[in-house]
Amino acid sequence: MKPRALRVALAWSRLASVFALALLGLSALSRADDTLRIHQDRIELRSRDSRVQLLVDRSLATGEKVDATRDVQWDVAPAELGKIDATGLIVPQQSGNGTITARSADGASHSIPITVAFPDEEPLINFANQVVPIFTKYGCNGGGCHGKMAGQNGFRLSLLGFEPREDFEHLVRESRGRRLFPASPDASLLLQKSVGTVPHGGGQRMEMDSHEYRILRRWISQAMPYGDENEKKVASIEVIPAASRLQRGASQQLSVIATYVDGQKEDISRTVQYESNNLDMAEVSATGLVQLRDMAGEVSVMARYQGKVAVFRASIPLGTAIDRWPEERNSLDSAVFAKLRALGIPPSEPCDDATFLRRVTLDIAGRLPTLHEIRSSQGAPREQIVDRLLESDDYAYHFAGKWSAILRNRHTGEDTRYGAFAFHDWLVDSFRSNKPYSQFVRELLTASGSPQVDPAVIWYRQVNNTESRIEDAAQLFLGQRMQCARCHHHPYEKWGQQDYFQMAAFFSKVERRDGLSPQEPRFVSRLGDVAAKHPKSGQALPASGLDAPPLQLPPDADPREAFADWMTEKDNPFFAKSVANRYWKHFFGRALIEPEDDLRVTNPPSNPELMDALANELIQSKFDLKHLIRTICNSSTYQLSENANAENLRDSNCYSRYYPKRLPAELLLDAIDDVTASRSGFEGMPAGTRAIQLPDTSFQSYFLTVFGRPESATSCECERTTASNLAQSLHLMNSKEMHTKLSAAGNRLSIWSEIPPPNEAKSPAEVIREKGLANISELYLLALSREPTPSEQTAALEYLLGRQDRLREAYEDLTWSVLNSKEFLFNH
Repeated sequence: MKPRALRVALAWSRLASVFALALLGLSALSRADDTLRIHQDRIELRSRDSRVQLLVDRSLATGEKVDATRDVQWDVAPAELGKIDATGLIVPQQSGNGTITARSADGASHSIPITVAFPDEEPLINFANQVVPIFTKYGCNGGGCHGKMAGQNGFRLSLLGFEPREDFEHLVRESRGRRLFPASPDASLLLQKSVGTVPHGGGQRMEMDSHEYRILRRWISQAMPYGDENEKKVASIEVIPAASRLQRGASQQLSVIATYVDGQKEDISRTVQYESNNLDMAEVSATGLVQLRDMAGEVSVMARYQGKVAVFRASIPLGTAIDRWPEERNSLDSAVFAKLRALGIPPSEPCDDATFLRRVTLDIAGRLPTLHEIRSSQGAPREQIVDRLLESDDYAYHFAGKWSAILRNRHTGEDTRYGAFAFHDWLVDSFRSNKPYSQFVRELLTASGSPQVDPAVIWYRQVNNTESRIEDAAQLFLGQRMQCARCHHHPYEKWGQQDYFQMAAFFSKVERRDGLSPQEPRFVSRLGDVAAKHPKSGQALPASGLDAPPLQLPPDADPREAFADWMTEKDNPFFAKSVANRYWKHFFGRALIEPEDDLRVTNPPSNPELMDALANELIQSKFDLKHLIRTICNSSTYQLSENANAENLRDSNCYSRYYPKRLPAELLLDAIDDVTASRSGFEGMPAGTRAIQLPDTSFQSYFLTVFGRPESATSCECERTTASNLAQSLHLMNSKEMHTKLSAAGNRLSIWSEIPPPNEAKSPAEVIREKGLANISELYLLALSREPTPSEQTAALEYLLGRQDRLREAYEDLTWSVLNSKEFLFNH
């Protein structure tokens, strides 16, 4: 070969080698990207009713794992052992041993062994464990169908199947068993209605070839056995995976395993009920497929089965690289920013001083900053502003009003006025003196005597029966909604009637006695046994806290003291978190758990670490509420701007920015009064009384009603609404009340519109201009706590100068426009 030809051949050889190596590298990378792993190590199917939801993960080169359950091809060898559908559900067909293989389109695969072993005799269907869950899955025993108290069309089931023995009696014994026909199961009314061959108000619920239909049919053909009461009782359920980090728009197949009291396990993935806690972020199908939307954050999916619940949590990162963070000032910031880093969501910039002053004054003191505060606070450390507000009477009145509403304080006439006012005074003194929250709750729960001696006893007058007392106490101070458990097992929690009435026993000895008047009674704890009667079994239940052992209390003991001891114990899993969650919502507009008084395993916090940090701050400070508020308001998280960046615009629960919230009714009315210097009047109260100083919510005011003041009929903060509506807009724009405030003689606008006599040095227009600039500045400072921008100042001044002959009207128009602005109506 000639030298030149040799060189060309060698060059091509080297190029081919490099290309081959590149291909090998690409192939290796491809294999690394496509590693498959079936989650289960092996599959064992021991009956024809068995079903297993297979899961397979794909491991990427980045180290991440993605769900590939519905992307692979499934094979069973030998094929006669069972069938696997496209969702990864395997159903057995024949006994034997073999393998299950998951194979991706590019050839990656993973196999596991399978054993199918059918019993010699077909087992009897267990009503409680196999039939009742079908009713629950298809909504038959829901509150809107046969599960409601009166049933539906003569057929009644227990709500969500918590009383299977009762369901059996209703279904099999009532109406002479007309719904079931063992001699010809397919002719049974139960089955015909479920598949739609006979008209059914609930419509068709299942197909004839479905697993559920076959279970029901076999049960009927077996002459409807009930089964062993103690067979296969569920101890717990587990969702697999329990948590996962997923990309936006991704999906995740879930599997759910039940563990029975004897240790046996069973796949119940297709029998459980699934529910997403945020449909804006994720939906979940009846087959357990979680489908994410194009939003970053965290979302949870609940799985419920026979009174047991488990939760899957998905973390969905935005993935933005963030190189600059606000200062972490305390444990709250650490928890918030750790989550934002994990999700790749950058926080907004810190707010300016004017915004902070207005925000924190409204949140702590329930009012707008005064002109003096605005001017004296310039350059002042924000910590000093927080401390000053916490020491003010306005703080005590603001939070007394908040608690007065949810503690149902309300007078209905002169005969109940004293008690309501005394109770409010007790609240004000409690917050003014910074009474520890644990002591505050104890004094309320154990109050005895008359309102003249112990004003806290008014709570017992307002919440006037044992059931309401236990329900309010649990909801207010533990974040547990026990109302459902009074009649049946809680549908979303583990609490049942026994838990409810054991707690009710703490109030079993409270007795109402005559006081100075019929409407001002005394309340005492009488002598006697401490117990509550179970409404179904008739059993006398001893007093017990939730998840706490029963207490044996002597007849002369006040069981409420024991209740307060258990509740305020620092190790109580509910007490500190409940109030921490409530206060977080007060300052941020959104609680870590929504609703703020519904803490349960199926409603997890959006940031568990932050919840723990808040509770720990309370516990370590011995339940010092001012310390909690100080910690929240001094955090960088609270001091973030409301202005979103491109990445956190859609964040709704990670606190990457401040979420604006409309002013509550009382604060808004006081704010309008402060700007106009026209104070509202309330019947029976001294002149100058502010709305936040009212002792209760019974004072007549159309403004307060239309802007969502609560009625104090329940202990739920949901009574108060800050949602906007047309009536509010019309009231602010056109009402006689607003016109009166703007046009009242002697108000602030009267002073603004007074024109000093002209002099030789200044023309009337120059006088109006000079005073107008000062008045415009004052208007913006009073209403918005900031100076007007140059464009705002110019537009306002031109409006005044163009109406020199109607200057009073011009000031009314300017003030009206500011009071109707979103910047005024919202805390931001």
